[in-house]
Amino acid sequence: MKQIYKIMASLLILSTAACEDYTDVTPKGSLVIETADQFLETVSLPNRGYPINNFQYLSDDQWMKEGDVIGKTPNINTINFTFDETTDRVSLLNTSSFYNQAYTYINRWNTIISLVDDSKGDANTKQLAKAEAKIYRAYDHFLLVNTYAKGYDPQTAATDGGICIMDKFDLEAQPAKSTVAQVYAFIQKDIDEALPYLQEKPMDVYHPSLAFAYAFKAKVHLFKREIASAKEAAEKSLSYNNKIFDMVAYNTQGGPNVVAVPAANNIEVLSYMYMTGYNEMNFAYQYIISPELRTLFGTNDARFNLFFNNTSTTNLDQGSNTAYWATVYTKFFYPTVGMKTTEVYLMLAECYAREDKFTEAVNVLNTLRAKRILSGAVNLAVPTTRKETMDLVITERRKELLLGFNRFFDLKRLNTETEYAKTVTRVFPIVNKTVPQKTYTLQPNSRLYIIPFPLSVLQKNPKLTLNTNETVPF
Repeated sequence: MKQIYKIMASLLILSTAACEDYTDVTPKGSLVIETADQFLETVSLPNRGYPINNFQYLSDDQWMKEGDVIGKTPNINTINFTFDETTDRVSLLNTSSFYNQAYTYINRWNTIISLVDDSKGDANTKQLAKAEAKIYRAYDHFLLVNTYAKGYDPQTAATDGGICIMDKFDLEAQPAKSTVAQVYAFIQKDIDEALPYLQEKPMDVYHPSLAFAYAFKAKVHLFKREIASAKEAAEKSLSYNNKIFDMVAYNTQGGPNVVAVPAANNIEVLSYMYMTGYNEMNFAYQYIISPELRTLFGTNDARFNLFFNNTSTTNLDQGSNTAYWATVYTKFFYPTVGMKTTEVYLMLAECYAREDKFTEAVNVLNTLRAKRILSGAVNLAVPTTRKETMDLVITERRKELLLGFNRFFDLKRLNTETEYAKTVTRVFPIVNKTVPQKTYTLQPNSRLYIIPFPLSVLQKNPKLTLNTNETVPF
C-alpha cells in the first residue's frame, strides 16, 4: 500500500488541515521519489511561510494606522487591536492560512518519516532524512500549540486543551485533540530522537543543523521552565554557532543602502522560515511597531536606526510615535519566524537570570548590545534582584526578536507567572481628534491570547473543540 503513495520530488501533498482528511495529488509528469537521497532532498523547503495575521495585533509591539481601525466593520485585526472580547471571533475565522500551512508542512514531514525506510539507498541517509523531518515536525507542532492553546503552565498543562498531534502519514486521519502537556511531550520526543543523527553542517541552509536543533530544544525547555536543561541546550547550540552580526560596524559602513546583506550573508540565521515568504519585508509597511516599542529603542539602537522609518506621511500617522520596517529583503534579511543565534544568547541570559546569576545574565546581554548599541551606555548595570534582571532580558528580547511570533508567545508564557504577567494597555487614537480617545486593556488571562481553531476545521472534525469558552455557530 505504501508504494501507492510514493511522492513526487516536490511533495505536493495538499492538506487543508491535518485535522481534516488529507488529499493526495500527484501532477502528471511529476518525479516519483524512490531513493533515500531523494527523500532527504525533500526536507529542503525554501519559502516556508507562517502568516501571523490571526494574532499579530494582540502583541504590545505592533500597531495599526488609525484609518484602518476607526469606522471599520469589525474584523479580526480590529478585534485584536482593541482587545474586544465581546465580538464573535469564531465566525470571523472561517479559515487560517497559518493553520493550513503548518499542518501541510507536518504532512510533508510525516510522509518522509513514514516512507523513507522503504526506499532504496543507504541506511544512514534514511536515518538522517527521518531526523531532519522530525525536528521540523516538532517545530511546527510548537508553533501551533503556542498559537491555539494556553501558554505552558506546569500546574495546568496536563488538563489544558492543546492541538491535534499528527504523528503519521494517514489519508483518513481525524485525531482527537491532545492536551498541552501531551503536545510538548511529543515535541520533546521528536527532538530527542532526531538529535543523534543531525549534522553540524547539513547539505544546504534549508536543512536543520545541530545549532538550530539545540536552539529549538532550549526554547522548548525554556517555555516549560526547565531552566537547567534550557541552559545546557543553549550552550550546546552556541558551541556550533555563536556568531552575532555586527550592526555597529554595519552602521559605520553605511547600512543596507550601501552594503546589502541578503539571507545567505546573515551569519546569525539558524533556520530560514518566514511570516509570508522570503520577500515579506517588501510589504513591511504592514508591520508598524507600537509607540511603546519605539520608545524602548531610544535614539542609539542600530536595530531601529538602520531599518525603520518613523517619518513617512503615507504609511504612518504623524505624531503617533510609531514606525515601520522600511528595508526590503534584498538589502537586509532579518529573521522573524525562524531562529537565530541572538535568540539563543537571550535564552541563555534568561536562564542565568532565573538562576539568580545576575552578573552572568547581564554579561550575555552586553555581549549582544555591543553589536547593537551605537553610542552612549552600551553596557547595562547589574541589578540586585531577579525581577529587575528578567525585565532587562525581556526588554532586550522585544528589541531583538522583532515581528513574527516571538513577542506574542513571550506574553503568553510570561503571563502564566504572576511576577512577569503584564496587563497590556493601549491608548487609541493618538492623532485623530474626531473620535473619543479610549484606553483598551488586555488582561494576562484574556481568552484573546488563545486563537480559535478555524471554523472550517471545527466543522469537519467533531473531535476538535475550542480551547476557550467561546461558542461555535453550528
